[in-house]
Order: sequence, then C-alpha cells, then structure tokens
Amino acid sequence: MLPKRIDIIKKIVDNVGDDEIIVSNIGFPSKELYFLKDRDRNFYMLGSMGLASSIGLGISLNCEDKVVVIDGDGSVLMNLGSLSTIGNMAPKNYILVIIDNSAYGSTGNQKTHTEKNTNLEKIAKGCGLNSITVESLDDFEKEFKKALKEDICKVIIAKTIPYNEKCPNIEIPPVVLKYRFKTSLKNKK
Repeated sequence: MLPKRIDIIKKIVDNVGDDEIIVSNIGFPSKELYFLKDRDRNFYMLGSMGLASSIGLGISLNCEDKVVVIDGDGSVLMNLGSLSTIGNMAPKNYILVIIDNSAYGSTGNQKTHTEKNTNLEKIAKGCGLNSITVESLDDFEKEFKKALKEDICKVIIAKTIPYNEKCPNIEIPPVVLKYRFKTSLKNKK
C-alpha cells in the first residue's frame, strides 16, 4: 500500500540535520511540514504554485548546505521547465522530492496526468537528472538517506495516495517566516 504524503515528510524531517534546508511546496505540504517540525531553515511556500523546485535551485546554487525540496506532481507539471534547468545546473547539494499522489492535493485532489501516462522519472532522466521512483516508505527512507550522503543532484519521486492530513494553518506571519529563514542562512556563513 502506498504511503501518505505526511509519512514521506515525516521521514524527511526525521533524517535531516540542523544544517539542511527544506523548501516546501504550497498548501498542505507546507502545513504538514510546519505541523511535524517547524524550524528556521524551513521555507514554506505560501504562494507561487510550481516554483518550489526553482526557489530551491536558487538557494542551492548560493550555499553549500544540502537543499531538500518537497514538491508535488501537480506543481512539477505546472513548471516542467524547472527540471531541464535543474538538470543543466546539477548542483551537488540539491535533492528534489516529488510527492506524486496523482492529484492536485491542495485544491481538492483533482487527478493529474501522472495517474495515467505521464512518468516524472522518465522526464527527469530525460533532463539529465539522477532520478528514481519509490512506492514504499522504507524504500523512500533508504533512497533519501543515501541522497543526503551523496554529492549529486538527485530526484526522488515518492508515489503516495491522495490524502491531506488535518493540520492547523501556519500561524507565523509570512514576513516573519521570510526574515527568520534569511537570518538562518546568514548566520551559517
């Protein structure tokens, strides 16, 4: 049985250290990350669907710390060009986790094209990216731990069921989140 998105996010937060940066897709993924483990080095997307992978790429090109991006299949489909750019830049500190539930989770779980014939792993590989698809929590954790230790740009597509955990809204004002995140990056230098 496929896991839930929140289970994948829990494995991410359980395995990252204090130095890793997490950029999370808009809507429920950000709320679930906030619910599981709020920290200064989490960047919660509160708008701009489809741009988490691009924002994470920009951050990874400007720091040495590992950058983990939590994205969704719907958002990646909205900005497929980002995979080509990521593949061309190939920062060794970048991990893109695409949580593929074949649905637009934050807007009502409408189906995406990954349900039938759109294969994100093949698209990522076509862009020159080291990518793998996993369908269990154990396989995800194994691949994620491996990616944290490697010095390569990596894409992990985690197949999940379409499910949104009931989590509270992020209570910190966006301007405070931004300031806190920027400060955490500056203090690392």
